[in-house]
Amino acid sequence: MRLHRLDITAFGPFGGSQSVDFDALSAGGLFLLHGPTGAGKTSVLDAVCYALYGSVPGARQSGQGMNLRSDHAEPGTRTEVRLDLTVAGRRLEITRRPPWERPKLRGRGTTVDKAQTWLREHDATAGAWKDRSRSHQEIGEEITQLLGMSREQFCQVVLLPQGDFARFLRADAEARGRLLGRLFDTQRFADVEKRLAERRRATEARVREGDAALLADAHRMQQEAGDAMELPELAPGEPGLADAVLGAAAVARSMARERLAVARSGLDAAESAHAAARGALEDMRELARLQSRFAEARRRAELLRERAGDHREAQERMARARKAEAVAPALELREAAEEEHRRAARAEAHARAALPGSQADADASGLAAAARRAAEELGGLDAARRAERRLVGLVEERAGLDRQERADEDVLREADAWLDGWDTRRTALQARVESAREAATRAEQLAVQREPVRRRLDAARTRDRLSGELEQATQQALASGQRALDARAHWLDLKEQRLDGIAAELAAHLTDGAPCAVCGATEHPAPARKVAGHVDREAEERALAACRRADEGHAEDERRLGTVREALAAATAEAGDAPTARLTAEADDLEREYARARRDASALHAAHEELRRAEREREQRLADRQEAAVRTASRLTRREALEQEQAALEAELTQARGAAGSVAARAAQLERQAALLTEAADAVRTARDAARLLKDADARLSDAAYRAGFDTPRAAAAALLDDSAHRELQHRLDAWQSEEAAVRAVLAEAATAAAAQQPPADAAAAELAATGAEHRLREAASARDAAARCCAELDRLSARATEAVRRLAPLRDEYDRVARLAALTAGTSADNERRMRLESYVLAARLEQVAAAATVRLRRMSSGRYTLVHSDDRTGRGRSGLGLHVVDAWTGRERDTATLSGGETFFASLALALGLADVVTDEAGGVRLDTLFIDEGFGSLDDQTLDEVLDVLDSLRERDRSVGIVSHVPDLRRRIHAQLEVVKGRSGSALRQRGA
Repeated sequence: MRLHRLDITAFGPFGGSQSVDFDALSAGGLFLLHGPTGAGKTSVLDAVCYALYGSVPGARQSGQGMNLRSDHAEPGTRTEVRLDLTVAGRRLEITRRPPWERPKLRGRGTTVDKAQTWLREHDATAGAWKDRSRSHQEIGEEITQLLGMSREQFCQVVLLPQGDFARFLRADAEARGRLLGRLFDTQRFADVEKRLAERRRATEARVREGDAALLADAHRMQQEAGDAMELPELAPGEPGLADAVLGAAAVARSMARERLAVARSGLDAAESAHAAARGALEDMRELARLQSRFAEARRRAELLRERAGDHREAQERMARARKAEAVAPALELREAAEEEHRRAARAEAHARAALPGSQADADASGLAAAARRAAEELGGLDAARRAERRLVGLVEERAGLDRQERADEDVLREADAWLDGWDTRRTALQARVESAREAATRAEQLAVQREPVRRRLDAARTRDRLSGELEQATQQALASGQRALDARAHWLDLKEQRLDGIAAELAAHLTDGAPCAVCGATEHPAPARKVAGHVDREAEERALAACRRADEGHAEDERRLGTVREALAAATAEAGDAPTARLTAEADDLEREYARARRDASALHAAHEELRRAEREREQRLADRQEAAVRTASRLTRREALEQEQAALEAELTQARGAAGSVAARAAQLERQAALLTEAADAVRTARDAARLLKDADARLSDAAYRAGFDTPRAAAAALLDDSAHRELQHRLDAWQSEEAAVRAVLAEAATAAAAQQPPADAAAAELAATGAEHRLREAASARDAAARCCAELDRLSARATEAVRRLAPLRDEYDRVARLAALTAGTSADNERRMRLESYVLAARLEQVAAAATVRLRRMSSGRYTLVHSDDRTGRGRSGLGLHVVDAWTGRERDTATLSGGETFFASLALALGLADVVTDEAGGVRLDTLFIDEGFGSLDDQTLDEVLDVLDSLRERDRSVGIVSHVPDLRRRIHAQLEVVKGRSGSALRQRGA
């Protein structure tokens, strides 16, 4: 990788645009990057790293995005870094712009632009640059793949920070492991250690879970077996737990089977005793039942004898009712005839009452003849009724014509009145539309004027506010300046007083016999004494601190004053000299005029709509007036035809109505008269038929009663029973017969009679004996079931425990194997004598390569005196693997790198850095690094060592390699002619380049 050119704009301390021509600087092989502290030497290297990886090195990674922007840059200048380099045979140009907060193009305030990145490649054939990508991710992946290094590796290999390697020399094994792990990416070996440790913990947890489950089953077996089982006193994970649990389970199962055999024998005996007790109880219950049955039969027989008279009366009542049943049909027929006769008589009286007096006494034939005459007259009125209905229709039609005539007259009158004012209304509406259009135009013009007036008013208000703040800031700056002058004068006075009395201060530390720090004398005959008001070092330092605080306060006030002045100038330029009150009045007047114009313009749409509605209404009014005229002519013809037809119909109806008010009234009279006459004739005939039927029913009833043996029909009716009374009486007779038969059957039973001759049965004693036997049987069955459940549960738990032990066997083997591997890779195993972790073992090989590569340059820098060697010896009780010693050829002894002096530490760390760069480069795929930077540390070297170090660095130029040294050592400026100087100023830093 070779750098050609770097362009920086508004980056870090560089407020403007700066460029670095690395081709010119690298012409001599070595070039120097120097400048005062804080000028921005490191920022040049940060820009290179940012262009490649989009971030800056080390602790400065927090400075991303807008924090990379220079505080000295102009508000409109965009931060940008452009790097031109050759890597892997390709000429590339990378341009990066971090996100920045810029002023808005419209309005006030700021907005944030996103970060941007460009990648271009130079086409040697075409002689032009071609765009490759604008994606941050694609460009980052492309650069990382070409360089073969991460950002951390690049910063460690290309930007060699000597302070880090000085700490690396003095660090312990853990710190060295962290640095080397980042550079050589040995995280995969640490992941192997971590994975093995996780697998060990996981398998151990699974083994413990299995043992815990096994112990839980053992506890459940102990609960089932009781005192017959003793649990092993072992914790989960301890060896021998499985065998102990299985042995205890076997003993418990054996004792449980013995208890089951004893319980089964007891159950057999209890079952025999219970069967005997149940047989005796059944015999006693049967005897008690037969004795009770005989006594109950004797009691029921006595009751039958007492109710014999009632039974005979019921038999006689049933016999009379059965004879009366033959008369029942005649009775029902006579009652129906009588009811029908009464109903017919009432209907006849009601029908005759509705007739006129002359017709009320007529017989049925006379009433029927009168009804026929009324119906004939009614039939002759059909034509007259049709004529009457037509006449009503004609009247209604004429009334409708009259209504239409009045409506058309109203329409014509309204249309004429509306059309008379049409010209005036149209002119007014058109005037409203034109007025609204003018208001809209005026509102648009005023809207353009509002924003400049509003900005000028805001600037005027800011001008007035800043005018007051300027006076206050001026007074504050003057006051702080005076305080700073007073504080400095006070400090100088105290310093002068202390210098005047410095002899007394030195004399206070003199001791007899000890040499004086000034003259070296050991005798002090007349030491100076402190006078009143003597100023000591502490008082002077307090005054100096107060002076510095006053200077800082004055500088802050001056900066605030400058800020206020700049803001006031900007506001004055925007607002001019116009008073704020006048600008406010102008703005208010403009706003009111704008609001009035917008309000007037808002009526434009409504005016347009009203004009269109008025035009549509005019057309409708004209159409209505024409239609009304056509309807009027048609009505005149129709009205004449209706008048002629009405006269003819009225003449016809006058004859048909007679004395009635209308044909319909006359027809209704005839219809009612015919209906009444017909109804009366039917009622007379029905009453005559009902009287004849009643007389026949009386004769048949008398004959039926006599044949049934009753003196009168009334006696036969009294002997009849309704259905419920008949069923009740029959039920009583049947119950008597059933009870009598049942009692005789019971008293005739031989077993019942024999039981009655025996002593009374004692069922309570037999029940008590059976209950006791049943209780003993349940206890024996419960004991047998409990023993069986215990055996079954112990068998089940034992089988599960045996299966669990079988399943745990390969898991225990896996745990033993993984635990040995995890302890070996973690360095805690007894087999790992040096207690070296796996990652440390890999890093130790890398460190050995780095030490060998660094020794080549270290021997040359130290004139063959020092050699770096890797050591894997243990120190105390710690781990081994990443020790680093230096061999001193002058003494032949090996010692720790922490014993090197400051200059020796520098060139040892430089050799280590260069060696590490070579090894990391090989590790990254052998990418050639044609440009290197070495940071600080040369000030600790003497002239001879500096020459040797520069010779080593000069040797790096082989095969066209260039090395940049970052230092402010003055001697290097005389030795290295190609220089890049960083100049610091109040407006930002700048770069000055000088070739070889």
